[in-house]
Amino acid sequence: MPRNGQEVRKRLQWAALELFRDRGYEETTAAEIAAKAGVTERTFFRHFPDKREVLFHGDAAFTEAVTTAVRNAPRTLGPWDTLFFAFDSVKQMFVENRPFTEPRQRVIASSPALQERATAKTRSLTAAVASALCERGLTVPQSNLAAQMGMATLSHGVSAWFNDSSIDLRVHIIRAFQEARDLSSSNVAIPKGTGRTQRPRQKAKQT
Repeated sequence: MPRNGQEVRKRLQWAALELFRDRGYEETTAAEIAAKAGVTERTFFRHFPDKREVLFHGDAAFTEAVTTAVRNAPRTLGPWDTLFFAFDSVKQMFVENRPFTEPRQRVIASSPALQERATAKTRSLTAAVASALCERGLTVPQSNLAAQMGMATLSHGVSAWFNDSSIDLRVHIIRAFQEARDLSSSNVAIPKGTGRTQRPRQKAKQT
């Protein structure tokens, strides 16, 4: 039986991934995950609150890495370039975790319960990124908009990388940001007297 906590969590994660993939999420129990990993059910619940959460261990570390990168980005960078700087800074986490995260995406796509948890995790990460952008001087609405756009763009780049790993992840992220910039460019005439609404600056609420 593995003793190291990190090793136990990793074994539980891989056991869950394999069982969810082979048998389905709904048909798999925490006890079966624990047995496959070579630990007791009690040990499982010492590490994870439920069987859904077992696939999302590591999200907190990723959130911390991204928000720290946003805060530490050069002050000369605007919001969009700040987000690229942050995502580029943590891209190695995607590379190192790909053997797990790529099949995990397929398992999540097959289960409404896992999709719900993944959506909640994405909302939490987006709110954390928005809060970090607020600390750089953006208003709450600006920060929320930038964070949502940035997360969608990052997801687009990572998905493209999953589909074509012959190209470096950084290149996929660059292309995604360029595409988003091109799509957001506009020649629409702004009516005279219409300007940006100035709002009190406050921290974005995390959910």
